[in-house]
Amino acid sequence: MSDQEKLDKLRAKYAGVGGGVVYDETFKRVAELQFKDGEKRVWPWAGAATLLDAPYRPEAQERADFGGLDVALIGVPMDLGVTNRAGARLGPRAVRAIERIGPYEHVLGMVPAAEAKVADIGDVPFRSRFSLDSCHEDIEAFYKKIVAAGVIPLSVGGDHSITGSILKAVGETRPVGMLHIDAHCDTSGTYEGAKFHHGGPFRNAVLDGVLDPTRTIQIGIRGGAEFLWEFSYESGMTVIHAEDVTGMGVPAIIAKAKQVLGDGPVYVSFDVDSLDPAFAPGTGTPEIGGLTSREVLEILRGLNGLDVIGGDVVEVAPQYDPTSNTPHAAAQVLFEIFCMSVTALKARKGS
Repeated sequence: MSDQEKLDKLRAKYAGVGGGVVYDETFKRVAELQFKDGEKRVWPWAGAATLLDAPYRPEAQERADFGGLDVALIGVPMDLGVTNRAGARLGPRAVRAIERIGPYEHVLGMVPAAEAKVADIGDVPFRSRFSLDSCHEDIEAFYKKIVAAGVIPLSVGGDHSITGSILKAVGETRPVGMLHIDAHCDTSGTYEGAKFHHGGPFRNAVLDGVLDPTRTIQIGIRGGAEFLWEFSYESGMTVIHAEDVTGMGVPAIIAKAKQVLGDGPVYVSFDVDSLDPAFAPGTGTPEIGGLTSREVLEILRGLNGLDVIGGDVVEVAPQYDPTSNTPHAAAQVLFEIFCMSVTALKARKGS
């Protein structure tokens, strides 16, 4: 360095100082979460894996107030509703195995784990691994307990059918809006005697009166199943196809989503197949020509400030992706939805 005076100041401040010493006030808040003993941090590959490295508190399920949590991270390892390739039952385990997500969201300048009480409370307790109908009964009952406790549920599936039953809990007292990022609208009807499948949860939710279609926006839609999605259009949902993203641009999509979703309660549902398979091949129904991971993150960050009352990340089937890129993308999206939830929580508390 040619500026000797500046170099001397840097040496005086930083020479011999451990990495756990951070001076910037924003960064210091992050460091205080990470460094508990000088410069030592928890090894990211050690210990039990949890969603977003949150504390593991399965006992919270047994308490009426869920241990006073603000946000509960929940696994829903059920994929009996898939139409083709199974495997999303392993999604929660794969996302838990991803380390080093957060704690700092550098674009939003947020440290969400420092601003809300959050824990991984384990998986939804299912009575039967074989019955799709009873699994949905269990999901609905479990999430109604969470909502009654005033806790924001953030979930990792599992196939997308799980969202329909979660919506019956979060939308029980009033229909909610939805930010839905997916390759498919998932508004088709009953097939082969089953209404609980991953191609139709949002038709069910509208007909059940828990989802407001006029406050629903579906982003990234594409592929040969378009003929199945007439319910989206007839009910009044806003559909933005993947092919429109380049022409519209992400800022215009964010503006449209804000217009559609408004100030009311919003559920965020992210299907990992919204991403192009180049970014996320580990899913049951991949569709080429999808969104990039950067576009998805930009959309979610741009919509921070919505009144988010819950969310999920679904359809991670890790066995189709030896790179672990798919669960990595899912974990990062879960973190972004966590940030959105904390921002909404603070707004509701007036802080």
